[in-house]
Amino acid sequence: MTALPEHRAPERPVGERAKAAARLMAAWVALLWLLEAVDTMTGHALDGFGIEPRRATELLDVVPASFIHFGFGHVASNSVPLLVFGFLAALGGIRRFTAVAATIIVVDGLGVWLVSPEHSTTAGASGLVFGLFGYLLVRGFVDRRVLDMAAGLVVGAVWGSSILLGLSPANTAVSWQGHLFGLMAGTAAAFVFRRR
Repeated sequence: MTALPEHRAPERPVGERAKAAARLMAAWVALLWLLEAVDTMTGHALDGFGIEPRRATELLDVVPASFIHFGFGHVASNSVPLLVFGFLAALGGIRRFTAVAATIIVVDGLGVWLVSPEHSTTAGASGLVFGLFGYLLVRGFVDRRVLDMAAGLVVGAVWGSSILLGLSPANTAVSWQGHLFGLMAGTAAAFVFRRR
């Protein structure tokens, strides 16, 4: 008895995948800027969607918190790495990217909710940025794809030092907890959503 090859839909051409990934990430980042504009115009009414730790009602803010920022400078600091990391991750397929991003956002938000200091409010896409960084670093090795390995190494070389600074508990200007849980979630997502 011979095993039949597994039926798979043909992979879309790289050009099509690149266009889809670029459109997705441009729309994602545009949404973040739009939300911050609305937040500013409403006297920062959206800031209430940030996560305050260990309050049961705040579990509803685990997902929205990744889309809310505390000012345009905050959005700007997340925009370029989110565009780059998101684009590279989405090249592997939009459905897979969506699953990876959702996993990072939920795990990161729950981690922030569990361990952030009392009387703090955490919001922003940096947990997703750190998660996508971790995902890109290990995805190529998990999937055994040389191009993805190279992309991960380039991302690590360019952004590695700033990522390490964002993980330092001494840096009280940022949520190192959110960064750490995002990084761990992204690394785990590379294994959970690896190519079979």
